[in-house]
Order: sequence, then structure tokens, then C-alpha cells
Amino acid sequence: MAIVFQPPVSLLDVPTHYCPGCTHGVIHRLVAEVMDELNIMDKTIGVAPVGCSVLAYDYFACDMFEAAHGRAPAVATGIKRTHPDSVVFTYQGDGDLAAIGTAEIVHAATRGEKITSIFVNNCIYGMTGGQMAPTTLPGQVTETSPYGRDVNLAGYPIRVSEMLSTLEGAYYIERVSVDSVPNVIKAKKAIKKAFEYQLEGKGFTLVEVLSICPTNWGLNPQESFKWLRENMIPYYPLGVKKDKGAEAEK
Repeated sequence: MAIVFQPPVSLLDVPTHYCPGCTHGVIHRLVAEVMDELNIMDKTIGVAPVGCSVLAYDYFACDMFEAAHGRAPAVATGIKRTHPDSVVFTYQGDGDLAAIGTAEIVHAATRGEKITSIFVNNCIYGMTGGQMAPTTLPGQVTETSPYGRDVNLAGYPIRVSEMLSTLEGAYYIERVSVDSVPNVIKAKKAIKKAFEYQLEGKGFTLVEVLSICPTNWGLNPQESFKWLRENMIPYYPLGVKKDKGAEAEK
């Protein structure tokens, strides 16, 4: 009997620590499927962050490093420059990448480091209890903004993809979501394109993935997906923000 479906080899068959309904597992699988399809697991090195995905090194079958909070792009830069033939990616949440790690990701992008960043945005700090993050939406209630984010006090959310797309060293930036089957398919295509550009020796690539956090949002998964569609996508529009490869083909 022909095999029509099986787990990706690049994702270890182990239980994860993620909360029920969390979409980190979906995103992990997409990254692993891309590694399988491109046959790059043995040459791929991932860098785990501090945050909900801090234990990502236990889940991917490729070589993995653990970085200090926010420093994954710097660690990935060192790995890629030391092992230029490797495929190097960071896997980071919004608290890690868009807060303490802002300078790291900006400078990696502007230098055009030939690495790929998978940026998971759920609008809060997940691992530490749901505090307000740089990506928290105006008016959004969190543990540290019980009356909603007040932009007069906390400023406005950072649109990371749009910001990084203005940098010359950024080669490919796209924002996707995993709230539906069609969007999951698009997310995988974006992740695959980012890795393919790295294999071609292009510059910095990043895929931002809008994700849900039912536990800290205080919603069930179905309600969380609805909240994402009604609130996150309008503020963080999906789509390609920069693609030098596509521009060159015009």
C-alpha cells in the first residue's frame, strides 16, 4: 500500500510542552515539512529563543542551539558565518524578537545576514503569563494592561515585517497566518520560499506568523481564531512585504 501521509522526519515524535490549542505545533510542523521537502535536515541548524518555544531544540531533528533572550539572530549570524554552507534559522516569539531582541533582528536584517527567521506573533508574552508585548494591540487587555493597552502611555504596536522591509539588506519578508487550512498552506509556501532564498545565497529572510494563545487570551481555540481574524489581521495585514527575487523577475 502506498504511503500518502506521514509525519515529517525533521520533527521528532515526542510530546511537546505547548498548551492545548497553541499553534506553535502547527508552525513547527510546517518548518519540518519544508526541511524534508528540500532535503536539508542534515545541513540545517536552528536557534531556539527564550519564550514559549524555548524547548524547540527538543522537537526538531536538525542540530539546534539555544540563545540568550533576544540574541538568536546574533547566534545565527555567528553560526552562518562559520558554516556558510549550512541552512540557519531562528525560531522566535514576539516577546523575544520584538522586545529585548529588536536591535539584534534589525541589525541582522540591515547587514543582509543570510539567515531565515521564523517570527511567531501572538500579541503577548506567552511563557511568562500573558503580559503586554510590543505587538499587543491598542486596547487589548493583558496581565499588565488590565484596562487595555493605552497608546498614550505604552505607544503603538510595532509592525515588525513592515519595519524590516525598509532595510536594504532584507531580501524577503512575508506575513502569514495559521488560522485556517488555506492560510496554513500559504504559510508553508512562505517558509519554503525563505529557505530556498537562503539556499540560493540571498540576503536576510523572515516569515512572520500570526498565532493564537488561547490560555493567556482566556478564550477557547475557536474563539481565539475568530479574535485573530477580527483583530490581528486588520492591524497586521497578511502578505508579502518585500521580495527582491520577485522584483528582479519583473
